[in-house]
Amino acid sequence: MWEIVLAGGFFMWPIILCSVIAVAIVLERLWTLQQRRVIPPDLTRRIWQLVESGQINDKVVAALQANSPLGKILAVGLQNSSRPREVLMDRLEDAGRHVAHELDRFLNTLGTIAGVTPLLGLLGTVTGIIKAFNAIYVGGIGDPQALSGGISEALLTTAAGLSVAIPSYVAYRYLRGRVDEIVIQIEKDVLQFADALDERAVRVAGEGAEA
Repeated sequence: MWEIVLAGGFFMWPIILCSVIAVAIVLERLWTLQQRRVIPPDLTRRIWQLVESGQINDKVVAALQANSPLGKILAVGLQNSSRPREVLMDRLEDAGRHVAHELDRFLNTLGTIAGVTPLLGLLGTVTGIIKAFNAIYVGGIGDPQALSGGISEALLTTAAGLSVAIPSYVAYRYLRGRVDEIVIQIEKDVLQFADALDERAVRVAGEGAEA
């Protein structure tokens, strides 16, 4: 393995570095984007039960903010529940954009790796071919060892670049689709929560007027 890396020349090193970064990003995102970590089961229902029972306080809101990405948005909804619906929705949308940005973290880097590593492999191919032609120029075609060194460098960097780029691109598309699905589910849950807050505010106002 070490001999292959050395035979691949200088551009094998940035390709290897890209592969390490890509693996780290994929593992981190797979852990972070677990459904139970982003959208805990029954979180909205449990928070609504606290709202109805009048148990919402600063401690509950702080705990909700630290709970999950969905919890951060619901906490913003609770903090602005007494405001007009337009203001409430603006605050929720702003919080949603921040959460979506967090969910997207590192994905652009992974996409860049998927696009750059084939180019690094191609650049290594070019330098390998140049070395092969230089060997022919200096020693003629009678030195097959010098000639094969340049050709092997060209082939190895191409293979290495594609070996990193292909799984990186597949992982990027998968994680991007996962983020999109999560964002849609969060939007659905938050909208239902906002509607419930609005209906409760109207009900409470009606009960106060009757009293």
